[in-house]
Amino acid sequence: MRCLFYLEWLLHPHFLHALNIESVPSSLVGKKFQLDDVIEAQQFSRDILSAIFQVAREMEKIEKNSPGSQFLKGYLMATLFYEPSTRTRLSFESAMKRLGGEVLTTENAREFSSAAKGETLEDTIRTVEGYSDIIVMRHFESGAARRAATMASIPIINAGDGPGQHPTQALLDVYTIEREIGKLDSIKVGLVGDLANGRTVRSLAYLLSKYQDVKIYFVSPEVVKMKDDIKEYLTSKGVEWEESADLMEVASKCDVVYQTRIQRERFGARIDLYEEAQGKYIVDRDVLGVMQKHAVVMHPLPRLDEITVDVDADPRAAYFRQAKNGLFIRMALLKLLLLGWMRGLNE
Repeated sequence: MRCLFYLEWLLHPHFLHALNIESVPSSLVGKKFQLDDVIEAQQFSRDILSAIFQVAREMEKIEKNSPGSQFLKGYLMATLFYEPSTRTRLSFESAMKRLGGEVLTTENAREFSSAAKGETLEDTIRTVEGYSDIIVMRHFESGAARRAATMASIPIINAGDGPGQHPTQALLDVYTIEREIGKLDSIKVGLVGDLANGRTVRSLAYLLSKYQDVKIYFVSPEVVKMKDDIKEYLTSKGVEWEESADLMEVASKCDVVYQTRIQRERFGARIDLYEEAQGKYIVDRDVLGVMQKHAVVMHPLPRLDEITVDVDADPRAAYFRQAKNGLFIRMALLKLLLLGWMRGLNE
């Protein structure tokens, strides 16, 4: 039987003061809710999102050598990355260490682990869970994280599964939008680039559906259009969406222009299709010129040439702030999965 990890909301004034719980949705106060794993964006309700964001804001306040910096002392996190990663892997490892925990890591598990000998994912997970308290995994196959969670008796965090989902990226994206724009309801978001293979935009679309009066624009080359499952999901949730070939027009309307790179690694031998899509939509100073003053440009990184470097100096370029926010979101998730909401920063 899976171990159950519950988040318990404590009403004692000491805890309320330490955690600023007054800003947490009242529907959760005094209740328990289950958070075994982080596998897909659909598992989060709007209230749970608000709660996670509140913990992330507390994580921003943790200083070196403070009590909060030792929350996870004695805990071990294993990172299993079957695909290359820089930001995601390092931000998870930094998050664990900033909370006092330790890390066991393999950077290229596809090539330099027993997977190269033919070991199944299930056997790997059963083995690694004996060495650690939580597993963060990136895999090249969609659905791999769910398979791992089915086998494991410790929490699994999906750090990207092929063209499937990247839920922690979506969490930090929504957190960033709230921090930058000041709201999540009544916003317009343009998703640009590789929408067929971009797990980040798929997960983000799922999370944006939790909010009211959101409109999403899909801007992409024909060969990498957003897949029908996301469109159908948004329609079922009453979210307005529109496909457009005109980036300038969309950028002029949106609060957020979320650019993504065309992912060459997803095209296999079809280099002709990659070359057809590459470079078609680029965010440059001309795009900035039509954007509203409060709007922001976001990108999950790494970028190639889809955002020109002269955009970086504009205050609306939020992608490096976005990457930093990933640290705080991942600190929050590690604390919640391993400890629950049991201790405040001042303890």
